[in-house]
Amino acid sequence: MSGAPVTIGEAARATGVSAKMIRYYEETGLIAPAARTRSGYRLYVASDLHALRFVRRARDLGFAVEDIRALLALWHDRARASAEVRALALAHVTDLRRRIDALEDMARTLEDLAAHCGGDARPDCPILDDLAAGPPPKPAATPTRGSRAGKASALPLRSR
Repeated sequence: MSGAPVTIGEAARATGVSAKMIRYYEETGLIAPAARTRSGYRLYVASDLHALRFVRRARDLGFAVEDIRALLALWHDRARASAEVRALALAHVTDLRRRIDALEDMARTLEDLAAHCGGDARPDCPILDDLAAGPPPKPAATPTRGSRAGKASALPLRSR
């Protein structure tokens, strides 16, 4: 898009980023503050919209705001090494796979609990019993050379 600057509402429609999120990204310094009219209205130019689309795509891929900040800096740095970008992306993939594994464990646990629930008029319910029991105890961390004791590596999940 080139041409006349657009208002925050028009920028939101053009990028798929809500006006509230645009203001948040400006407040946190993720994107540069927009130019303002004399009456205080924000105005966005084509480069602002391009940056907002970049942020939107990165959010759609699940990147955290701080990772997006790093990606934006790399995007603007024409002397960057693509290895840095690749490393950020692969670290994110590792985190996504860890979260997927945790979600699959949760789903299996809930499926197992539901399978053991009669689903009838009786009041006893293994699902509620499990929730009432609270989280399972965390396994004691075994300190290893070069690691910190007590650092958990995964979310504990109950399975039956």
